Amino acid sequence: MPKSIGQLSALQKLHLDHCSSLQELPESIGQFTTLQNLHLWGCSSLQELPKSIGQLSGLQNLHLRGCSSLLQLPKSIRQLSALENLYLDDCSSLQKLLTSIGQLSTLQNLHLDNCSNLQELPESIGQLSALQNLHLDYCLRLQELPKSIGQLSALQKLHLNHCSSLQELPKSIGQLSALQKLHLNHCSSLQELPESIGQLSALQNLHLDNCSSLQQLPTCIEQLSAFQNLHL
Repeated sequence: MPKSIGQLSALQKLHLDHCSSLQELPESIGQFTTLQNLHLWGCSSLQELPKSIGQLSGLQNLHLRGCSSLLQLPKSIRQLSALENLYLDDCSSLQKLLTSIGQLSTLQNLHLDNCSNLQELPESIGQLSALQNLHLDYCLRLQELPKSIGQLSALQKLHLNHCSSLQELPKSIGQLSALQKLHLNHCSSLQELPESIGQLSALQNLHLDNCSSLQQLPTCIEQLSAFQNLHL
């Protein structure tokens, strides 16, 4: 990609989906101050993003699904003050998120489905005050959630289907006052649910299909006044 691409001063959308041989983006991409959408789906050779990506002050949507060689996000991502949607599905080489992700104060949707090597989430994730949807389906190596997850006051949907190494949920999950949907299907290592789950006053749907190690449900589930569907 030529360095001169940074001269496109009015560019709002840049789609490079399925450029499977693309290994890097030029630093000049940071000059796209009007860019709102950056799509890099299926750029399977891309290992990192340039530091200058943090200069994209108008970026609202960053799509990195299928960037299977991506090792980590740059620290400068914390500067994306307008970012609302971050898609990292199928980034199978991604092992962790940097603490700087917690500074994305406008982020509403974070998708990490099928990040099969993701081992943990940083405590700073609790700082995502605008986050409404967190998708972690098929994060096979994820063993636990950080205690700070309870600070996500705007979170409405938490998807953890097929997180087969997840052993427990933190007690702080009961603080998710806006949570409506909690999906835990095929969490085969999950042995119990915390009693604090009874504090989820907005919870409507709880999915626990094929949680083969789950021994019993806490009686506090009866306290869920908004509860509509339980899948076992």
